[in-house]
Amino acid sequence: MAVDPELLSILVCPECKAPVHLVKQDTALKCERCHRVYPIKDDIPVMLIDEATIEA
Repeated sequence: MAVDPELLSILVCPECKAPVHLVKQDTALKCERCHRVYPIKDDIPVMLIDEATIEA
């Protein structure tokens, strides 16, 4: 089961409030502005700044 598309449409980065999009074969969400990558664990986005990595 994947992350609900309706949920994806409303999620934003908790750090800078920019939209996020799926990356890494739908296993993470990446912020368009600050480039933080939030993992998706058991089909649940982990939108915690401390859990994010930063990728260029």
